[in-house]
Amino acid sequence: MTLKFVENIHADLTSDIVYMMCPMHLLKLQEHMRELEKGQVLELLTDYDGALEDIPAWCDSTGNEFVGIDEAEDYYKIYIRKKG
Repeated sequence: MTLKFVENIHADLTSDIVYMMCPMHLLKLQEHMRELEKGQVLELLTDYDGALEDIPAWCDSTGNEFVGIDEAEDYYKIYIRKKG
């Protein structure tokens, strides 16, 4: 999969899981997606490189939209839009 890099995305909810170990990126992602309404965007902050493959794959399997990634200095900002 080719990663899509984006900037200046408006997020409706941010989850900071920097320094958390696997599988927290997927557990927190699932938890926070339940809080969002259809069409809203989650911003997931993580320094876990495995998330770059895991989260787009999770989106494919659940039907949620992988919006893209913005790379900060020490972590990634990953954006996911909740499916309808």
